[in-house]
Amino acid sequence: MPRRLRAVLCSLSLSLLAGLAPAPRLVAQEAAATDVDLQFGLKIPMRDGVRLNATVYRPHGEARPLPVIFTFTPYIGDTYHERAMYFARSGYVYALVDVRGRGSSEGDFEPFAHEGKDGYDVVEFLARQPWSDGKVAMWGGSYAGFDQWTTAKELPPHLATIVPAASAHPGVDFPFQNNIFSPYVLQWLTYTSGATPNRNLFNEGAFWTAKSRELYLAQRPFADYDQIVGNPSAIFHKWLANPTPGPYWDAMVPTPEQYARISIPILTITGHYDGDQLGAFAYYRDHMRYGSAEAKARHYLVVGPWDHAGTRTPNREVGGLTFGPASLVDLNRLHKEWYDWTLKGGDRPKFLEDRVAYYLAPTDAWKYAGSLEEASPRTLTFSLASDGRANDLYHSGRLLQEAGKDGVIPARPAPAPAPESAPFDAYTYDPLDLRNAAWQAELGNDYLTDESEVHRLGEAGLVFHSEPLPEGVEITGFPRLTLWIALDVPDLDFEVSLSEVQPNGKSILLSAALLRARYRESLRREVLVEPGKALPYTFDSFPFFSRRIEPGSRLRLVVTSPNSLGIQKNYGSGGVVALESAKDARRAHVRLYHDAGHPSRLELPVGR
Repeated sequence: MPRRLRAVLCSLSLSLLAGLAPAPRLVAQEAAATDVDLQFGLKIPMRDGVRLNATVYRPHGEARPLPVIFTFTPYIGDTYHERAMYFARSGYVYALVDVRGRGSSEGDFEPFAHEGKDGYDVVEFLARQPWSDGKVAMWGGSYAGFDQWTTAKELPPHLATIVPAASAHPGVDFPFQNNIFSPYVLQWLTYTSGATPNRNLFNEGAFWTAKSRELYLAQRPFADYDQIVGNPSAIFHKWLANPTPGPYWDAMVPTPEQYARISIPILTITGHYDGDQLGAFAYYRDHMRYGSAEAKARHYLVVGPWDHAGTRTPNREVGGLTFGPASLVDLNRLHKEWYDWTLKGGDRPKFLEDRVAYYLAPTDAWKYAGSLEEASPRTLTFSLASDGRANDLYHSGRLLQEAGKDGVIPARPAPAPAPESAPFDAYTYDPLDLRNAAWQAELGNDYLTDESEVHRLGEAGLVFHSEPLPEGVEITGFPRLTLWIALDVPDLDFEVSLSEVQPNGKSILLSAALLRARYRESLRREVLVEPGKALPYTFDSFPFFSRRIEPGSRLRLVVTSPNSLGIQKNYGSGGVVALESAKDARRAHVRLYHDAGHPSRLELPVGR
């Protein structure tokens, strides 16, 4: 499966356990018995009569009203018990609230559909309780990060601050990314089927690998996957019927008008390898675009070298890389200091030196900027070229640094294209080729350094390398790639990945992006491809990363079409992808142009 997708799925697989992951170690048993008071089974009425279930933790014997923090979760509140204990011991009331239809809450669970209005009602209920001082905040990541944004859009008067981490954004990064689904969506829907989490079934990796392989080898429509899994799901089919951003998904997140009215302090947290990074940044960018100047000045952003789970409990080891001790930010402490600042009038957290904080690998240092634009003010641009044989990893095509582009790297001039440079490179995508099933295994732990897929690429993709970079360069931000491509089929999926190949030969995945050809003009509108016509494809959904490229390293760009167990297969017919099967399959012949009339180029944001 594509390496970046592997990273996303590894990250998301851990995401559901992030709230379950141990917070700081429990104190001695006798202390734990006396320093927190519990109110179990508090029922919170919603405007339609449904009652949600909450467990409330309070500092023992505290008579004064305090600010209230709550987590709103479909995974049931008990999975966040240790977080609640931590914050109750830190001088806050903490409520764990099960969303509608989950745990002991009444009603029916429809993912992402009810949490906005329900969240409003929870906020206002908690603000009225005798142990509350009227200030209510939220904690959580992934689904519980989405909950914070969807609650904030309803503008509850007593919501004082939110700290959304790794926030899922419906219609952006879940249940699809760039309008492309993966089998993982059924794994998640099975985890949240019924009233309580099916944690053991969710973690049965061999089962999920076997079922995705069964779908792949049988070449059945993706829409059949719930039947193959054995968990028929109306939600799954509802999502497949809404395969693009539109009214169904838009109703779940803030509108431009609502962003303009969200004025509370916000701390957004995400990671370089966070499976929901696209979502976290979608919220952040929209608030930066539509919010008031005062609101934007109170919105802080932290981007660490973390995967999805690491946005709540950082781990130094991610995907085969090991980061320095500075990566282990105490995020519980950062949350507490943020709440102390915004709810109790304390000092701003020392860690937040400016509005944007980002970790620069492998220097083990945090850098700061007033905005994302300020963090990477320059651009390093490469043009693609080759002699028409870029399918060979060791021969490959070339990434030629464009001269005079902001004077980024004081390098020797890039070699001019050779006279025999070809105008295009070509590869073939055959949706009926099932050889990948023989070697694709369960998700590995080295997805950022594993080169096996590149070595197996053969005639199914293209590879381009830069010259060794004579000096180190910091790349911070979002890459952008424009490719001029001609197809002989009406639709096809593309994956592009960018890696650093160090002088010792080690490869490190930096970022990757997916694009479905029919959505090349807009993710909201499909336009099938005119066969044989070279068209521009812009890949502008690369995840953010920040890394200082080692002197002597090369940059590697890989272009291919995903054909794996881990992603919805596009059979190339131009029909409804979820309904396509082997009988619809079209072999695609891809031409990637890079001549003067078709300037395929890679643009990289360069840090200060």
